[in-house]
Amino acid sequence: MKHIDTRPLVRQVNVDAVIDSHHAPQTLSDKIAFAFVKLLRFFADTFFAKRYGHRAVVLETVAAVPGMVGGLWQHLRSLRRMRDDEGWIRTLLDEAENERMHLMTFIEIAQPNWFERALIVAVQLVFYNFYFWLYLFAPRTAHRVVGYFEEEAVISYTAYLAEVDAGRHENVPAPQIAIDYWQLPYNARLRDVIIAVRADEAEHRDVNHGFVDALDERREGSREKRRKLGEA
Repeated sequence: MKHIDTRPLVRQVNVDAVIDSHHAPQTLSDKIAFAFVKLLRFFADTFFAKRYGHRAVVLETVAAVPGMVGGLWQHLRSLRRMRDDEGWIRTLLDEAENERMHLMTFIEIAQPNWFERALIVAVQLVFYNFYFWLYLFAPRTAHRVVGYFEEEAVISYTAYLAEVDAGRHENVPAPQIAIDYWQLPYNARLRDVIIAVRADEAEHRDVNHGFVDALDERREGSREKRRKLGEA
């Protein structure tokens, strides 16, 4: 029988991540994506207020969905067109896995109650189906949604960090799963975990906004090709 590697995943903290970054909405697609994410932000702020640990538990279950859905559709697209995926599949699946590790970490920090667990099931059911169809018909908008979603995540984790630094949230020891995953010092605290997670979210933000740019370039290239064929 083939040996299955069960060693835990590891990830380096992205110390070069740019924290303060925002892509101003330009197209109608951008504005729809931005408005949708701001609506989600309103509900999150209303429900969780400054309970950032519990907010993270619920929202990370949502954040882990787009990468898996996008990876699936890019896999199928690559098969249909019999072309290389240019690294999109691995990037998207890594994003999904990374967001899942965020969830596993914050479950150790903020144990969700029965209501939050029920909310997670309901939100995931709705969001998965929504994002699945959005990616099918409008992948550009789907990636822009994730880009803006990650922008809001960076803002939330920055606020969480400020609460910890101000002493309004206890700077508890980092869970062992976080120490192993990000290879943090053995005496790492919650503050170190938040910084690592925020850097991940900033990276996902830039990657998804970059995917939108790549899709725009593909579309422009296709238009130029059709124009040249029309002139021929």
